[in-house]
Amino acid sequence: RCQRWVENCRRADLEDKTPDQLNKHYRLCAKHFETSMICRSSPYRTVLRDNAVPTIFDLTSHLNNPHSRHRKRIKELSEDEIRTLKQQKIDEAFEREQATQESNESNEQNTVSEEGGEEQEEEAVPLTLEERENKDYLKSLFEILILMGKQNIPLDGHNVDELPEGIFTSDNFQALLEYRINGGDEVLRKRFEMTAVNLEYCSKTQQKQMLEICENCVREETLREVRDSQFFSLVTDEVVDIAGEEHLPVLVRFVDDSHNLREEFIGFLPYEADPEILAVKFLLTITEKWGLNMEYCRGQAYIVSSGFASKMKVVATRLLEKYPQAVYTLCSSCALNVWLAKSVPVVGVSIALGTMEEVCCLFNQSPQLLVELDNTISALFQDNEEKGNELKKICRSQWTGRHDTFEVLVDLLQALILCLDAVSSDSSVRWNNFIVGRAFVLSSALTDFDFIVTVVIMKNVLSFTRAFGKNLQGQTSDVFFAAGSLTAVLHSLNEVMENIEVYHEFWFEEATNLATKLDVQIKLPGKFRRAQQGNLDPDMTSENYYKEILSVPTVEHIIQELKDIFSVQHLRALKCLSLVPSVMGQLKFNTSEEHHADMFKNDLPNPDTLSAELHCWRIKWKHRGKDIELPATIYEALHLPDIKFFPNVYALLKVLCLLPVMKVENEKYGIGRKRLKAYLKNTLTEQRSSNLALLNINFDIKHDLDLMVDTYIKLYP
Repeated sequence: RCQRWVENCRRADLEDKTPDQLNKHYRLCAKHFETSMICRSSPYRTVLRDNAVPTIFDLTSHLNNPHSRHRKRIKELSEDEIRTLKQQKIDEAFEREQATQESNESNEQNTVSEEGGEEQEEEAVPLTLEERENKDYLKSLFEILILMGKQNIPLDGHNVDELPEGIFTSDNFQALLEYRINGGDEVLRKRFEMTAVNLEYCSKTQQKQMLEICENCVREETLREVRDSQFFSLVTDEVVDIAGEEHLPVLVRFVDDSHNLREEFIGFLPYEADPEILAVKFLLTITEKWGLNMEYCRGQAYIVSSGFASKMKVVATRLLEKYPQAVYTLCSSCALNVWLAKSVPVVGVSIALGTMEEVCCLFNQSPQLLVELDNTISALFQDNEEKGNELKKICRSQWTGRHDTFEVLVDLLQALILCLDAVSSDSSVRWNNFIVGRAFVLSSALTDFDFIVTVVIMKNVLSFTRAFGKNLQGQTSDVFFAAGSLTAVLHSLNEVMENIEVYHEFWFEEATNLATKLDVQIKLPGKFRRAQQGNLDPDMTSENYYKEILSVPTVEHIIQELKDIFSVQHLRALKCLSLVPSVMGQLKFNTSEEHHADMFKNDLPNPDTLSAELHCWRIKWKHRGKDIELPATIYEALHLPDIKFFPNVYALLKVLCLLPVMKVENEKYGIGRKRLKAYLKNTLTEQRSSNLALLNINFDIKHDLDLMVDTYIKLYP
């Protein structure tokens, strides 16, 4: 960018300067920039946009002025000269402020307020030397906190238990303060030179107050963009443990001023066990604390762990009752079958999912274990090497998040059990005690008949939704046609429910065959037998038990869940995807979006001209040139040069891509979730902080130190 600036300014004498030199020693007047390049959204300062380039120059007027032909070159100043000049300017400004204050005080005595009640315009009060030094001191503290957040450095250092009695050591914050003082920070040195060595420079309470301000200021930068964009959607991820307390991570989706769909992390919300209280607090945080207008919310989605699904569904229902336009959808980052499995209200399914996660995690933690599993797979699939190689590849991925996760597990089950048995019974010192212990526990869990029958039944039930779910995570055209296939999926599941005895008999036979192959005893669960205390019904067979306790409730739940998540409103919204030119082309340009677009009528700039505009939009693509390809995604359509001539189409596409079921096409704008996962993976539970997490995940967001300092002084004078 510096090179572009120098070229536009016609300054050949600056071409050999480095960007750092240009930034430090040269300035360019704001008059050389278009007004669109200047961002005035912040009330505290005026800043240039990231892509700002100077374009306004009068390069001929100086020819008529003989005195301007020999321009003085700007002298490059050393660091010491810069520091001296800055101090002189500060001192001069301070003296002027003092003089102004004295004159104001004398003028105030002669001021009479009109009609005895009107307030005078508040004048800026000049800072005293003490106040100015205090602001510089606070700025240094904020810089250290922001550094700790960005670099994921916990506030606390050594635990008290780690240190001998009587030994004092600094926490990480104080250690960085001391390092900065030793590095020459005179503001901090002057502040602390008389402080005892074993005293904290900044109390825990003050650190907490400052961290909250850092978090709010960084979050506000994102929220300001969301408000400028107007419409948004909300997504929550799985409940996480932050220093011993459960929290819900909250992400927001919006289209920025460069027409890019973004998904950004905006904070954690304390989790409540009571879903009604959680719904109230969730809404209060979004609207009152974070300042978003829910009238503009166009979608909501919740990725949940097993056991939390019913509570988050209550939250979604309460929001829908108050804001019907906030369509409840699936999230694009979660496979439909995994989401459905986690929502099934059967304890056995939750236990099976937890066991699968632990198995996957154990093997991914140890490359040696994966090699051992590869060898086991090779031995078992000697007659089908292609299948064996495919399973080896799957084992090295996060296979518990796949659409066909239960099918994969059934194929892998024998290899997993044999591998874990070999590890747990190995008498050599190849494996450490942790791996041997986990291998024994997980092998026992996998060879439990309750686990085997649960996995087999879930595999068969979810086979009816697998293709449908896969299409929902596919291209835009796949999502459009998937919406039309939901009726067939529900018809198949209803047919299964009507003939559940027949279907369950086949499923149970498959489970018993697999159990026999693995030498697992077929029996009722021990916890069920113990609960009966000898009063077990002689007619209660394993087959009947699992039909009533697993097959029937699972099929019923999945049918109802599909109806809830794909409501009439949601399906109408997905039908509007026929606006995307590639979908339009597949439908031979015989589409009728007007009927489905009615639900977004209030979001359009010119709803009266929608019908005519849609007709022009179809004609434009139907009679395009032979060498022009049809845009295949909403992302491509939003970035068309002439999209501004179709304001209603643009507004519709913008709202459609906000639906959480639509994937973020450009990966670099959907990294909020990846950074959240990375933070949780790399940070110990007890060292996690909701404040520092936001700074770490949003490390590239610009922050205003002066705003942070001013806010702190106002809140804690």
